[in-house]
Amino acid sequence: MGAGVGGLAVAVRLAAAGHRVVVHEQAAVAGGKLGGYERDGFRFDTGPSLLTLPEVFAELGLDLQPLDPVVRHVFPDGTVLDSSSSPAVFRSRIAAALGDEAAADWARFWKRAERIWAASWRSVLRRPVTPASLAALSWRLGDLAAIAPGRTLRGIGHHYLRDWRLRMLLDRYATYAGADPRRAPAALAAIPYAELNFGGWYLPGGLGTLGARLLELAESRGVDVRLSSRVSGVEVSGGRVTGVRLASGRVVAADLVVSDVDALALYRELLPTPSRLAGLADRSLAGFVLLLGVRGATPELAHHTVFFPRHYDAEFDAVFGSAARRAGPVSDPTVFVTRAADPAVCPVGHEAWFVLVNAPRHGTAWSAVDWTRPGLAAAYREHILAVLAARGLEVRDRLVFAEHRTPRDLASATATPGGAIYGTAGSLVRPANRGPVDGLFLVGGSAHPGGGLPLVMLSARIVADQIGPARP
Repeated sequence: MGAGVGGLAVAVRLAAAGHRVVVHEQAAVAGGKLGGYERDGFRFDTGPSLLTLPEVFAELGLDLQPLDPVVRHVFPDGTVLDSSSSPAVFRSRIAAALGDEAAADWARFWKRAERIWAASWRSVLRRPVTPASLAALSWRLGDLAAIAPGRTLRGIGHHYLRDWRLRMLLDRYATYAGADPRRAPAALAAIPYAELNFGGWYLPGGLGTLGARLLELAESRGVDVRLSSRVSGVEVSGGRVTGVRLASGRVVAADLVVSDVDALALYRELLPTPSRLAGLADRSLAGFVLLLGVRGATPELAHHTVFFPRHYDAEFDAVFGSAARRAGPVSDPTVFVTRAADPAVCPVGHEAWFVLVNAPRHGTAWSAVDWTRPGLAAAYREHILAVLAARGLEVRDRLVFAEHRTPRDLASATATPGGAIYGTAGSLVRPANRGPVDGLFLVGGSAHPGGGLPLVMLSARIVADQIGPARP
């Protein structure tokens, strides 16, 4: 179920293992959250815009291009820091921008991040994980000490980093997993290590072409991909899946079902008996997106540029809500701008900007926002443009057009409850790849090992290995 990156990647592997694979996708196009949009000669990635861990994608034969800087960080005091996939280069840039003490602090943190990454890669990211299997790792004391269960990403940042700007930079990586750094596990320090040790990469034409490549590969191996074919339920008999039920009412028999939909939707809406699962209630943040067609060149922008706010904690309070306040659009948000220097994505003399700010999920709960409220989205779009101008990036007089996408739009397009980008927030244990009934498997960003393109590809590998080759 689902022709997102996870669904297509596992379909490719299962077809190669001799299985007959049919993929049902509710949308009219494949790719899931790896979406794209074109208008007036401009082309936008509407989902992921940064690719990391290139070795995970090696089998696809992609023409990846390295980014330097990986990300440009603009802090509220005006300091600019460019990250690099070379640890030595990045330390020298930290020293130049923030001083030698900050660079030495980062070097100390980097050794810890390397240990966390090694433990995660060895014991978590490439194999099935459940609370029971994590407990079985207790004999590997070095891994447990590195991952530091019970410690937060914010806590480990304050332990190693004295400069508030480096702490802010590290906090941002929690949002890559949809989480609040004040509550996210310290194990998420593996994210900056993976990004900055293995590099950030771009795919010419945009990352949306990755979905096209996966679809082409799947179909070349005999996978039957059926678009505009929504699954409304999983059929179960005697504790085992027997197929899926389509929105038309037709039942399609199957020996195995792999779900590439959000785990929350699967457990609550698609199974005959709705299930509760620990961790599903801890939902990830959502995003509010601007798609801007811009005249002229903007040399101060890197491929990816982050503009930080003055009060980062106020952003997390607004996005996730708190006991004292309801969630709401962030008044002074972190703004992430992607602008590819790629002639394939815009007309000559123009730029295509993808602008993302963290946002509360769509809904009516205390920790959500009703993004369908009349006038809200358009007003917030103008507010973000004003925030950019206040941070030195005035673009309103250069716009060819400005469109927006709300969490409600993502929820509708991808059947993701509330538009939560990563499904479950950045906990160490996500829903297992094996479902609660025999023959049901979960793949994609809301299941183990987590969100983000590389982890979704790894989830496909885990599921395909669990299923194994087709029986003769």
